[in-house]
Amino acid sequence: MRAIVVDGSGAFVLTETERPTPGPDQVLVEVTVSGVNFMDAHQYRRAQAVDSAALFRAGVEGVGVVVAVGEQVTDLTLGQRVGWLSGGQGSFADYVAVQSGTAVPIPDEIDDETAAALLMQGVTAHYLATDTYPVQVGDPVLVHAAAGGVGRLLTQVAKIRGGVVIGTVSTPEKAAVAREAGADHVLGYDAFAEVARRLTDDRGVAAVYDSIGAATFDGSLSALRVRGSLVVYGGASGPAPVLDLTRLSMSGSLSVTAPMVASYTRTPKEIRRRAGDLFAWTGDGRLDVSIGGRYPLAQAGDAIAALTSRTSTGKLLLTH
Repeated sequence: MRAIVVDGSGAFVLTETERPTPGPDQVLVEVTVSGVNFMDAHQYRRAQAVDSAALFRAGVEGVGVVVAVGEQVTDLTLGQRVGWLSGGQGSFADYVAVQSGTAVPIPDEIDDETAAALLMQGVTAHYLATDTYPVQVGDPVLVHAAAGGVGRLLTQVAKIRGGVVIGTVSTPEKAAVAREAGADHVLGYDAFAEVARRLTDDRGVAAVYDSIGAATFDGSLSALRVRGSLVVYGGASGPAPVLDLTRLSMSGSLSVTAPMVASYTRTPKEIRRRAGDLFAWTGDGRLDVSIGGRYPLAQAGDAIAALTSRTSTGKLLLTH
């Protein structure tokens, strides 16, 4: 089979290798679509930092058809379509062994590309808006990078829950994307905190969902209302700075949290509940999925470069 590995020079290389054999609690999946994520870039950087000569199989997310089932697996069957956002390291390949507890059955009405676009980014948007800071009806919330893969879905989930969304973007083209996703107000990054406070009659927003990190951290804190929450779930501009906790108390008893998807998908039931909500919202038209680009498997490196450059909108996929 074909698989993408990261070689000693840091390149994403298409290689021929043997098809994996599923373990007792795994399923072997023939991959139809792989999702491209910031996690792939993070894994690459970590691997290069530890051992630049080490090889690893890239990709963590995908959708495909079960072609073999481990002896301990009872809830998945041959021929079933499944998706995963973890438990399937090496998903940039024709076949991958996936932990059965991380696999999500795909409903018939959801096609493979839509499913792949909803898993990592959709589940992230779901837990951010429903659990990390649960958006309430009428809550003003600030979503950074509102036209990005997660940001666009997060804007929609916050609107489904009745929130008022202020989105930040970097270009007029991305502003149009954020508005189409339902953002009530769309801003650039210059003086965004002051504008957000003005839009809320100087009360501030209930929560800021920040995937930018260093460049927006101080402004994000300044945009919050009393007892507001800053949710830092990424660091596209670099890690957030060290924080003096007295700033939180003196600024109105603020909260800061840094969630990870693994903490919000700890059981098969939780993963499937979140995915089920996303599939239902997509099916009834409340959630619109955007595919930002499709790349052949051999061009995995180009897809990751497009993602990390922050020039893309929507979900980037590898087709097989």
